[in-house]
Amino acid sequence: MRSGLAGLAGAFAVTLVHESVRRFYPNAPRMDILGMRAISKGMRYAGQTPPEPDRLHTWSLVGDIVSNGLYYSLTGAGKKAWWRGSILGAVAGVGGVVLPGPMGLGVAPSARTKQTQALTIGYYLLAGVVAGGVAQWLRKVKV
Repeated sequence: MRSGLAGLAGAFAVTLVHESVRRFYPNAPRMDILGMRAISKGMRYAGQTPPEPDRLHTWSLVGDIVSNGLYYSLTGAGKKAWWRGSILGAVAGVGGVVLPGPMGLGVAPSARTKQTQALTIGYYLLAGVVAGGVAQWLRKVKV
């Protein structure tokens, strides 16, 4: 349970930062767009029609929280949660910059400028640190 709560904390942190900064900074990463593209691509591959953009955006955010929550829940496995969270966050950030292009999702949402790349990595690193901190705290309070 601790790992799951820590993972959700990291997932909510990265989603909150993405959704907040993208509203006022033009070079902000747009991981929501990558999520929307991935869902649309998968649905088309399965012979389905993707929903309208507003609904697709909601699905993307929910998918991000679920998948990132599962990923960051790994921070709570074992000791050194801060260290594990930082490593997981950095790896997720680099993956967010490097993988969308080869996956056919485009590079602009996460890698269009050096600032966008740095922010992408930084957001996921922050999420890993949050997840690690929450995992460490939950271990101390015996939840």
